[in-house]
Formats: sequence, C-alpha cells, structure tokens
Amino acid sequence: MAKTVGIVGARGHVGAELIRLIAGHPGFELAFVSSREREGQRVAEHFPEVGGELRYTAPSHEQLPQYGADAVVLALPNGKAADCVAAFDAAGADPVVVDLSADYRFDDGWYYGLPELTRARYAGQRRISNPGCYATAMQLAVAPLLDVLDGPVQCFGVSGYSGAGTTPSDKNDPDKLRDNLMPYALTGHMHEREVTRHLGHPVEFLPHVAPHFRGLTVTSNLHLNRAFEREALVQRYRDRYRDEGLVQVLDEAPWVSAIADRHHVDVGGFTLSDDGRRVVVVSTLDNLLKGAATQALQNLNLAFGYDELAGIQAHPRPRP
Repeated sequence: MAKTVGIVGARGHVGAELIRLIAGHPGFELAFVSSREREGQRVAEHFPEVGGELRYTAPSHEQLPQYGADAVVLALPNGKAADCVAAFDAAGADPVVVDLSADYRFDDGWYYGLPELTRARYAGQRRISNPGCYATAMQLAVAPLLDVLDGPVQCFGVSGYSGAGTTPSDKNDPDKLRDNLMPYALTGHMHEREVTRHLGHPVEFLPHVAPHFRGLTVTSNLHLNRAFEREALVQRYRDRYRDEGLVQVLDEAPWVSAIADRHHVDVGGFTLSDDGRRVVVVSTLDNLLKGAATQALQNLNLAFGYDELAGIQAHPRPRP
C-alpha cells in the first residue's frame, strides 16, 4: 500500500519539483498539496502526470493533521515551519516531517539529512531537516579532505535566481540580473554557519546570484596540512563517493549549465598549487533538485525503507 505524502507550500519552484517527483514514485502518492494562490484548482491542470481529481487546498496549520498523511514536506520560507510542527504535536500526530527551510538545521533533535554524509546517523527519526542547496555542494566538496585541512575553507558560490524564491526581490529580478553578477550576504550567510556546524570546520562563504534560472556552482579553496600529488587527492574523492549514485567525481571542472535538471552533484577540477598544499575544487548541483526536492525524496525513501534512489532518475532528460 502506497505511503501518502503532503506538501505544504507547493506554489514555489521547489514545490513544483516535489509534485513531479512524488507523482512518479512507485511507493508514494500525494495526500494533499497546499497553495493559497491555487486553492480549488486541480493539481493535474498544472502537472498532468499527477492525474485524478486532487485539488490544491489551503489548510490552516491546525488543519494539517486532519489529512492523516504518512509524511509531510514543508516547502516554506525560513521562519514558517514551527507553527506546522506545533500543530502536529498538539494533535498527537506523528508523520515524518521533512523541513526544507533552515529552521531546524541547527537543532540536534532533528536528523540532518545529507544522506551521502549523514545516513549512518539515521535511526528512524520522524523529524528531518533538509540541508541547504549551497550547503550540500560545499560539504560534498570539502568532506573527503576534512582530516587534512589547514585553516578555514573559502567557498565562492554562484547560483541561478530560482534560489531566491518567487517573492519579488533584486535577487530574482531578471532585468536587474541581466549582464550582472550580484553579491550578497558576504559574511555570516546561513549556509556558511550551517556548513561550519555540520563539518565541524570553519568555512567562509561568498555567495552571488547570476542571470541563469537554475543550478549553482561552488569553487572551494582548501589549504592542506601536507603536500599531495593530484592523483592521490582525487582518489580520496573517488573512494569516498564510489557507491554514491548521486555524486559524480570528474577530472575536469564541472559546468553549471550541465547540471540543470539533473539530480546529482558533480565534483571536479582538482587544481593543486605548485607545493601541493592547496587545492581548488569545483562542485555543481541543481539547487531545486539535489539542493532541495531530490534530497527530500532521498530522505523520504530512507525514512520509509525504500531504496534511497527510488523515484529518482540519475540522468533525466531536461524538460523543454
């Protein structure tokens, strides 16, 4: 019998990806899809793959437990998840809750779900915090060298404007971004603090927004406490991610244009300084997929005992 999944905040870019992924999953079906703007409309009018008569609803927080969903994904802006979680607690309901915001990424009571690095810590927790998109790319680029780092890691990031959500701002205004690269939050960014906490090593992050819609790239500068030959260093990454279906280790530096509409992360480049004690690594991912919706589905699969990649195609064709 299929497990039911509800989506709160389905009007945004990530909500749309979640609908597509869950509709195509062999073991999940949609219990409800919430959107104030589309309330009453058939979901299939926007996503034909869903089929049936499921309609968008706009329940209050207190009404969410009444749907009886086995799992609920919160695709809400930062600061909005707590009221939903409180409503389930007050009703004595205990669905698996996957929160895509930053609200619980610093809460030790929640499982931090970056499966490639944290799945060994999953022990049936019903509350799962999805990592940030940039934070995922940074951690996967840095983790294989954690034991040989010397000093903070510097990460220069550039994302498409879909990462700024649908609420109008300078960071998702195509006119302001045209022929532009927009820096923001250059110290103390949420993902800087997130990565520093979960890697247990200081990371300095410099984020920017570019004119493209989706996909992000992070160029990480890592100082090492001993000299490496390039092949030995690259082998660390190949060994670490050998069995990971959603991480590809490349020899060349990956391009962000090649990662759009893909579920995986590319890590490559691996350029060493002459003394072998500094390496630059490039990582790319689709911020709406592996940076959000795909990772949420990985965590749902883990929670319900499905194969972690169920419902996830490693290399889907780009949508027109």
